[in-house]
Amino acid sequence: MRTSWKWAVPALVVSVGFAIGLGAGPVDAQQKNTLVATKVAAAPALDGSMDDAWKKAVPMTVKAVGGKNLPGGSTEVTLRALYTADTVYFFMQYKDPTESFRRGPWVKQGDGSWQKLKDPNDKGSDNNLYYEDKAALIWNISSPAFEQKGCMSACHTGEGKPYGNKYTKEAGERLDMWHVKSVRTAASVGQVDDQYVDHTRYDKDKAPGAGRKSDPKTGGGYANNETDDKKGPKWAHKGNKPAPPYWILDAEKELFDGSKYKAGDEVPGIIVAPFAGDRGDISAKIAWKDGAWTLVLGRKLSTGSEFDVQFSDLKKEYPFGMAVFDNAQVRHAYTPGVLRLKFE
Repeated sequence: MRTSWKWAVPALVVSVGFAIGLGAGPVDAQQKNTLVATKVAAAPALDGSMDDAWKKAVPMTVKAVGGKNLPGGSTEVTLRALYTADTVYFFMQYKDPTESFRRGPWVKQGDGSWQKLKDPNDKGSDNNLYYEDKAALIWNISSPAFEQKGCMSACHTGEGKPYGNKYTKEAGERLDMWHVKSVRTAASVGQVDDQYVDHTRYDKDKAPGAGRKSDPKTGGGYANNETDDKKGPKWAHKGNKPAPPYWILDAEKELFDGSKYKAGDEVPGIIVAPFAGDRGDISAKIAWKDGAWTLVLGRKLSTGSEFDVQFSDLKKEYPFGMAVFDNAQVRHAYTPGVLRLKFE
């Protein structure tokens, strides 16, 4: 099995993957929905290894249910937390039998044309065949309902979408969503896509994304790799080499030359570049090995952004939820109820 690591400036750590080992911890702490962050003098290992600092962190294990493609629709997620004077670290682990990086690539056909791989059952924003593995943490910023109901307070089924829409109850209420997209951000440029949720209601024409929005950025991001007529790729890897990897770094892209490929070769369907600004303030490092994901994320305790949760009061508890996507665009496994982060 291939193990690949990508890393950005460490500030918060989330490690997903039983490949590293869970370690021991009090059984009663694992059965509760409260994650206890332990203070350390210096940053723990950020390479996914279980060093002495991480061994001191009490693991919290919860079950994520209702997801597409996962065996039985579920998986167990184990999370640890540590923090220093200015940074919080998470170590998160879960099983996933497949590494899914093949997100909508272009494939050369026998007649020389190019076809973009698509899920034939996708009726709109519901790709469960040629997508990417993802994970998400969602934190409360200012929603009283989230304090009591967690993610379910912002999830609204129906409204023309397979898993509904996200929005808060009242104007002015926000949630902070950390979206770990393996191909578009985490494995490729070492970041989490920092997003948020507000009260905007779904409107097919005016607000198709409802309350889900992205933090401001001053540069970077991702875009589809396609020509103006959308009949083939516009850009290629250096030397016009075929995939993998299934992303092309914007700083290294070359103009696509179809003559360099044989039938069956694939070209990535996405161009990526690191976010600059608010949207890129969570770093990420991820690896898949032996049927499990390991994610290492990083962020400062306080960012000063109105779109971020601020861990500025270490005496309070912070409610959150988690989700796991196994090669699914929206049909994620989720953790029922309210999870809470507590600093000790």
